[in-house]
Amino acid sequence: MSAARIGPGRWLAWAWVLLVMAAGAPAMAQQRAVTPQQVSPSAWFVQGEAALGSLSNRNFISNAGFVVTPAGVVVIDALGSPALARELLAQVRRITPQPVTHVIVTHYHADHIYGLQEFRRIGARVLAHRGALEYLGSDTAQSRLAVSRAELAPWIDDGTQLVPADEWIDGRRELELGGVKLILQPVGPAHTPEDLVVFLPSERVLFAGDMVFRGRVPFVGQANSRQWVAALDTLLALQPQVVVPGHGPMSTSAREDLQLTRDYLAYLRSTMGAAAREMEPFEQAYARTDWSHFEHLPLFKVANRMNAYNTYLLMEREQ
Repeated sequence: MSAARIGPGRWLAWAWVLLVMAAGAPAMAQQRAVTPQQVSPSAWFVQGEAALGSLSNRNFISNAGFVVTPAGVVVIDALGSPALARELLAQVRRITPQPVTHVIVTHYHADHIYGLQEFRRIGARVLAHRGALEYLGSDTAQSRLAVSRAELAPWIDDGTQLVPADEWIDGRRELELGGVKLILQPVGPAHTPEDLVVFLPSERVLFAGDMVFRGRVPFVGQANSRQWVAALDTLLALQPQVVVPGHGPMSTSAREDLQLTRDYLAYLRSTMGAAAREMEPFEQAYARTDWSHFEHLPLFKVANRMNAYNTYLLMEREQ
């Protein structure tokens, strides 16, 4: 069956299968520690590898953050396995005796949510955007979890569950805890329908989720890249001093680093859009496109062709 005839959800599930298979690595390789880095007086984050999920990295391929307040700790994203979430909780306890009271989910991709059950177990309240409800009830979510259980055990196994939010938000939401205000701002549909960023205005720290991939090729999937580009302009208008991306190191040069993601998406839309308008076959268009500006980035070889193909299909629909 051609990819064009596969429904969007099923195609994304199979794309995830291929990515996980491509990520195979020796299980005994040295593991990256869940090590907090302080980004402001109240905010911290842990940084995953610039890689695909594998046994060797325990699916530690995304970032998570947390904000310490006098009345509790707010965690942003839950990492890619229950074991990683337990390590994150242990690190939080080393920094503060305050309990984790809330977890904010920037989006429901696997590498950001498979640790949620550990936070639910300690009584933390989970907040996410309502746009994730359709995904949670889909065959795609179940297929992805099944693949992860098969390919990434023991880090993800039969005990790993999909955890819904305790509070589904529709629009901008302010969360105040211990006198510290956090702004939860929906910016999707972009990378996902439920994209949510978290801004700490008093310290001008932005937890951008997968709206920003720093130093690596983004995973585009079924993204609405037109809205994604527009949303990045919205994030720039916040004028953050520090950006914690969903992947990669933190940034103190927000404009430059948001621009990398923006430029990549814009280039995909320009090149694949031109091919779609001219009804040029994808393989021919991909082969003649100059990728030199991005091909040095991590994960280019495993993600770029898929990103380009999905953008080609998107541009066909848009036109």
